[in-house]
Amino acid sequence: MEQIIVYAFPVFSLFILAEYAYGAAKGRNTYRISDAISSLSQGLLSQITVVFTQVFTIGIYTLVFKKVALFHPALWNTWYGWMLTLVLYDFFDYWYHRYSHEKAILWAAHVVHHQSQHFNFTTALRQESAYPLLGWIFYLPMAILGVPPDVFAVAGLAVLLYQVWIHTEHIGKLGWFDRYFSSPSNHRVHHAVNDAYIDKNYGGMLIIWDRLFGTYAEEGEEKCVYGTRPPLDSWDPIWANLTVYWKLIRDAWRMENLADRLRIWFMPPGWKPDYLAKRHPEQPFDISSVILFDPTVSKAMLWFGVIQFALLLLASAAFLWHMDDLPFGKSSMLVASISSGLWATGWTLQGNVRRALLLDALAILVAVLALQIV
Repeated sequence: MEQIIVYAFPVFSLFILAEYAYGAAKGRNTYRISDAISSLSQGLLSQITVVFTQVFTIGIYTLVFKKVALFHPALWNTWYGWMLTLVLYDFFDYWYHRYSHEKAILWAAHVVHHQSQHFNFTTALRQESAYPLLGWIFYLPMAILGVPPDVFAVAGLAVLLYQVWIHTEHIGKLGWFDRYFSSPSNHRVHHAVNDAYIDKNYGGMLIIWDRLFGTYAEEGEEKCVYGTRPPLDSWDPIWANLTVYWKLIRDAWRMENLADRLRIWFMPPGWKPDYLAKRHPEQPFDISSVILFDPTVSKAMLWFGVIQFALLLLASAAFLWHMDDLPFGKSSMLVASISSGLWATGWTLQGNVRRALLLDALAILVAVLALQIV
C-alpha cells in the first residue's frame, strides 16, 4: 500500500502544478509557497508515521474480521460488492468525520486538516498523523459484516483519493452533481469558519448523508473564510499536531473535579464548565478580525525551505518504498529523522534560522545512526 502512495506522488504533483498554473493564468492564484509546504509536510508526516498507526488502520480491522465476522459471502468480490463497500465505507466515514468535529478528543487529531487558510489541492494532502488512533472504531461494523480487509483498504483509499479534486476554488457549482456528491462547492463550505458554514458537509464521496442527517449547507453569496477557530498561526508541523491536545490537557489540569477532567475529552471542542470559563475567559471568534498568517522571511530563507522540503520528499518516498523490509527500530529512527527535518523546514519558513539548523543537524545525526542498524 505504501508503494501505491509513492506512485501517487508525481500524480499529486501534476495536479498541484496544473491548479497553480490555471490560477496564475486566470489572475486568481490560491497558493502561497509557505502554506503549501506546510500542508504537504503534514501529508508526509501522516504517511511515514503509518509505521506506528497501521496496527490501528488495518490490524485491528483484520483481527475482528477473522474472529467476529458474521458472513463471508462471495458478494464482496463482485463489482456490485465493491460498489456496496464504497457506499458502506463512505457512510461510516461520514459519522467518523462528523464526530471528529463534535468530540474534542477526535477534533484534536482532525484539526490538522483544517488549519490551512487556503483551499487548494495541497490542503487535500494536509492529512492527520494521529487520526487513525481512534478512527478504527467507526469501521468495525464492516468487518463484522464480512468485508475482507483488502477490499476495505482499497475502498478507504478510493474515498480518500476522490476527495483530492474537491479541494479547489476553481470549480464552481455543478448543478445536479452537488445534490448527491461531495463537490468543490460543498467542500468549500466544510472548510469555512463562517457562522453559516461551520461544521457542515461531512460527506467524503456522497453528500446525501448530510442531507439525510441535517448537516448540509449550500455555498451562498458569503465568501468562505478558511482555517480554524482560532487560527493556528504557525508553520511548525509538530505544534500543528499537538496544539489542541495541549489545550485539552491544560484545561483538564485547571478543572476542579475528575468528572470534568474526563468529560472535556468527549464534549464539543472549546467546551469548559462554567466555573472555568469565568476564570479563564476566551474572546469570542470574530471572523472580521481574521488575519492571514504571513511571517516575513527573506527569499534566501524561503528557497532554503523549498530545498529542504524537496530533499525530505525524496527521503520520504525512499522510506515508504522500502518500509516493509526495514526492522521496526530502523524505521522508527528514520521517521524521527524525517520528522525533525520537516520540523526544521517549518521553522525555516518562519525565519528562525538557529532553530532550523539545530533541527537539521538532529535529523542528519538520527539518520546516520539509523543507517547503521542492520
